[in-house]
Amino acid sequence: MTIKHSLGQQVDPGTLRMERTLPAPIERVWAYLTDPDKRAAWLAGGTMTQKPGEMFDLRFNHTELTGEVAPDRYADCRQPIVQKSRLVRMEAPTLLTISWDEGPAPSEVTFELTPQGNTTQLVLTHRRLASRKDMVSVAGGWHAHVDVLIEVLAGRKPQGFWTNHAALEKDYEAQIR
Repeated sequence: MTIKHSLGQQVDPGTLRMERTLPAPIERVWAYLTDPDKRAAWLAGGTMTQKPGEMFDLRFNHTELTGEVAPDRYADCRQPIVQKSRLVRMEAPTLLTISWDEGPAPSEVTFELTPQGNTTQLVLTHRRLASRKDMVSVAGGWHAHVDVLIEVLAGRKPQGFWTNHAALEKDYEAQIR
């Protein structure tokens, strides 16, 4: 599979940053970040809060994204996964920061949106990644999820989340130090 978009960059030992131009106006992109039903089409459904500090659930159902079943390496992703998340900051429709405080390696992701006419510039920054292994996995995952978002926003049926993810992980494995 050919990588459609440039790879994200490791900006320090625990931080990944990627930029994409999304084929929709900012209000529509914002809805796909914050409306659980729309968010389920590219990342994770669940719930959402509007109040910083409050918890909400992200319900990942990777198989439903493109119909492709997770490979054995990610067998735990064959069933829905609920991730407890906390809203850190929300400035509609330009900034959303959430944290995943559960588990041994808490981390935080920020989505920054800038309108560009009928498109939106997305800067996604994931901080506090505990290890190189986490960085490679998270980079491949975000890249594949954002590729699905681009297809959904363009009105196309996304193809092969896991096939794309596997190719991306190899590329990120070679790039991230």
